[in-house]
Amino acid sequence: MTKDLTSGSPLRVILLFTLPLVLGNLFQQFYSLADTIIVGRFVGVHALAAVGATGSINYLVLGFVIGLCNGFAIPIAQLFGARDYRDLRRHVANAGWLSLVLALVLTAATVSLTRPIMVLMQTPADILEDAAVYIGWIFAGIPFIFLYNMVAGIMRALGDSKTPLCFLLLTSALNIALDLVFIIVFRWGVLGAALATDLSQAISGLLSLWFLCRRFSVLRMEDREYVLCKSACRRLMGIGVPMGLQCSITAIGSVILQSAVNMLGSTAVAAVTAGSKTMNILTVPLESVGTAMATYCGQNLGAARMDRIRRGVRQALLITTVYAAASLVILHFADVAIMSLFLDIQTEGEIVSLAQEYLWWNSLFFVELGALIVWRYSIQGLGYSTLAMSAGVGEMAARTAVALWLVPPMGYFGAELANPAAWVAACLVLWPAYRWTLGQLEQRLLAGRLNMRSAQEVR
Repeated sequence: MTKDLTSGSPLRVILLFTLPLVLGNLFQQFYSLADTIIVGRFVGVHALAAVGATGSINYLVLGFVIGLCNGFAIPIAQLFGARDYRDLRRHVANAGWLSLVLALVLTAATVSLTRPIMVLMQTPADILEDAAVYIGWIFAGIPFIFLYNMVAGIMRALGDSKTPLCFLLLTSALNIALDLVFIIVFRWGVLGAALATDLSQAISGLLSLWFLCRRFSVLRMEDREYVLCKSACRRLMGIGVPMGLQCSITAIGSVILQSAVNMLGSTAVAAVTAGSKTMNILTVPLESVGTAMATYCGQNLGAARMDRIRRGVRQALLITTVYAAASLVILHFADVAIMSLFLDIQTEGEIVSLAQEYLWWNSLFFVELGALIVWRYSIQGLGYSTLAMSAGVGEMAARTAVALWLVPPMGYFGAELANPAAWVAACLVLWPAYRWTLGQLEQRLLAGRLNMRSAQEVR
């Protein structure tokens, strides 16, 4: 079930590893999008805006969870590349203990603070109650989000990007079925959408854990490899926390921007929601290439293959650039068709028109988005997640500046410029950071070889 990414054509290896990730991430989008589609079509535009108003705070918290779990997987990928299976198992066990504790703490904190946060974000009064109910129940499912993402991260670290896809296919179908039952049959509204998401994530997490324990022989614990280890915990937290914070820091700018958009009214909120959901589908391949690069760079660093890392990053940038150009064509023909999934385009013409504008300005900067994703995940895979976090600070600063200085005088058009400004700011940080990271690692590897040679000469 494992796969070695340290040999073979980098382009071919990256593409083959990325394809299951694209499908998996698409289905993950669809099973979260199912809430939006069914709520928008069967409950109404106000309910759609309520779900959309929670998007930034949702990403703030769940982005931290996903980033943390992806960070925990990087030392595991490095140890797999180095063939140090005993230490690998120790890190897997400690990642599990850390995830359990953090999940309980984060769930208690977020559920208790849900409504005050939505009020602080100036959520429009006509959607506040639904927004608070929806995101509160989503946060109640944080332990299962931890479980699935930790298990999926471990599988990807071992080179298996296909098995997580299988569980997502099952869970997506279940989430859609539960959405239909809870919303259309039981008429539970946004509460039904949140409960459907929680139940589907719980099933996905438990099934993937069962599979991991049964099928990955390299993870079968020996002696006392499952006990807490301070050094393993420090290494996991040292990479995982900055990656989680990077997602959260990025999301802080989105929260501030969402507050500015909220002040424009529920029509603007619904338009940004429709545009963002459509863009999230289109950018799945870019994010999937990034996820693949974290594992690719981690394994090749473990094998001391800096040459393959450089080639792999160049070819990943080629992939994202080609896709960015293709996405402009896709948007030209399919933007309204995608939005028709969760909007009645015949009666909500103003929202559709505003969402099209939002998509157009964002898609013009997909090349920059692809570059920042490749550089960020590559730096994280090389173990410098704190450095990659600095790009999140740049994104946060750019979105905050737009929210404070452009949205008030320019209105909705100012909000359309927020993502492009954030992506350009991140690229200005990440390109020199990537080059510096490679230089540091090459010096470290060279020093290691010289020390080894000196030791051999002494003998």
